[in-house]
Amino acid sequence: MSHTFLIQLSDTHIREPGRLAYGRLDTAPYLSQAVQAIDRLPQKPDAVVITGDLTDFGRPAEYEHLRELLQPLTVPVYLLPGNHDDRQQMRSSFPEHTYLGTEGFVQYSVSIGNLQLITLDTVVPMASEGSLCVDRLNWLAVELDKYSHRPVVVAMHHPPFKTLIGHMDEIGLLSGSSELETLLARYPNVERVICGHLHRAIQVNFGSTMAVTVPSVAHQICLDLSPKAASAWLMEPPGFGIHTLPLNGRMVSHTAYSGIFDGPYPFHEPGGQLID
Repeated sequence: MSHTFLIQLSDTHIREPGRLAYGRLDTAPYLSQAVQAIDRLPQKPDAVVITGDLTDFGRPAEYEHLRELLQPLTVPVYLLPGNHDDRQQMRSSFPEHTYLGTEGFVQYSVSIGNLQLITLDTVVPMASEGSLCVDRLNWLAVELDKYSHRPVVVAMHHPPFKTLIGHMDEIGLLSGSSELETLLARYPNVERVICGHLHRAIQVNFGSTMAVTVPSVAHQICLDLSPKAASAWLMEPPGFGIHTLPLNGRMVSHTAYSGIFDGPYPFHEPGGQLID
């Protein structure tokens, strides 16, 4: 295999059919649009990972609706909980996803093409902020040692860095980020730390690697870099991440946008001449 293509969806916030997120947004058509956009990609992905906030309230009917919306995907799909999810209900609603385990934190490690996907559970039950305790970090350390010979992507919901969007930093990863960075700095084979929660595309140097967030497949957080930024969202273009790893190469990450747009238009005539 020459390349590995990992798609990252995030923050789908699916409600029951007919119910609106925040009382005004039907998120389901946006997830369907993202699934269709993935199907139109010229390169077929090897897997899809969804980095949390799969549903809005973690209810059985919401997860059932999510199952239906993801059904057209023909590649493996890996799920992570976010602060809007319920771990045990996820497991009950997706029993065939045995990697989710049966109890405790939802943390697992799976091989995807020429990389290893290792997930971290940052959820604090009944809270919006995230945390990484000693047990979770110790588990990660064991997995990183086990796969120190191959490229690794670490996936989590809450990003382990400050974004400068004040109201989101107040509910970010409030403990464990410095310990995580110290740990990851020892493993240059970690290609990315991929996160959700922020509903925006953000990139930060972190440890020996880069930590990134991606847009929501539906709504986005307003870009206001004030410590007192109002908590608000808007309907900027929805999107998702594409993380591609060439064999014996460096990971390249792209932000793709859901929907159908005008084009493509060629820059050159067939003979290679510029069009005047």
